[in-house]
Amino acid sequence: MTSAPAAAATREAYPFGLMDLVAQGVDVVAIDADLSVSTMGYQFGEKYPERWLTVGVAEQNMVGIAAGFAAAGKTAFIASFAAFLPGRCFDQLRTSVAQPRGGLSVKCVASHGGVTVGEDGMSAQAIEDLALVTSLIPFDVVVPADFQSARQAIVAVGKTPRPAYVRTGRPKVAAIYDATYRFELGKANLLRPGTDVTLIGCGIMVGVALQAAEALAAEGVAARVLDMATIKPIDREAVLAAARETGAIVTAEEHQTHGGLGTQVARVLAEALPTPIGFVGVDRYGTSGKWDELLGYFDLTPQRIAQVARDVIARKR
Repeated sequence: MTSAPAAAATREAYPFGLMDLVAQGVDVVAIDADLSVSTMGYQFGEKYPERWLTVGVAEQNMVGIAAGFAAAGKTAFIASFAAFLPGRCFDQLRTSVAQPRGGLSVKCVASHGGVTVGEDGMSAQAIEDLALVTSLIPFDVVVPADFQSARQAIVAVGKTPRPAYVRTGRPKVAAIYDATYRFELGKANLLRPGTDVTLIGCGIMVGVALQAAEALAAEGVAARVLDMATIKPIDREAVLAAARETGAIVTAEEHQTHGGLGTQVARVLAEALPTPIGFVGVDRYGTSGKWDELLGYFDLTPQRIAQVARDVIARKR
């Protein structure tokens, strides 16, 4: 696997993941709905035109076509913005992908996830997508933190028979992993040890959590940082180990605080080991602005994570 760039958008990994799958013998077909320049799928189409299809502004039709390919034995990838996939085609994903045969091998790669779509504004800011797709019973749900993890996540979901959702982002973010990293579906990655509190992030918020951990360290607080790239199936063992060993947890996600990473982590704790927990996420609809300014507008910042961590630590028994 080639080295990752020092800074890249996770959406840029999509065509490389597809090409990796073809090179490994997976019978891939990729479909896009008029946004391939933004999803980056066009790069795969230029190399493998026989495996590439665009359907125009017709996301629901794209899902149905992909379901047909999957029913015929192909591994079908579909791509659009997260506001449209699953936003405009939840019913088709439910009835044509999730329900038949216990789930067809359709892989959704939704770019421009969260609020960091920037100037595209409120209507394009997908803050409900993880809640929607985690409700689809057979779906795996992945939110990678950087280019390398996104590329490997696409390969990983492409090798399973299950439907999947991989959320990618628009802005270029600093690399967290290099080519030695190995993504494993359903497994968290420990980025920083700690004994006082655990910060669990996904996507762009992993880097923000690392910054928060640095700030807490200056105060003498040892914060563990987990990259929980797989939201579903969640890594129960990593969550429970964090609860036992640090006694306090904060989740951080570029999504509303209901139905995403925080909800999944809280369920594990409620079922097995009740633990003080705090949630950093979106609690309102947004506005237009530069992507980094929007992180500040929504209080998705190292300062916010650090404050929630202090509050949760104070609730320890």
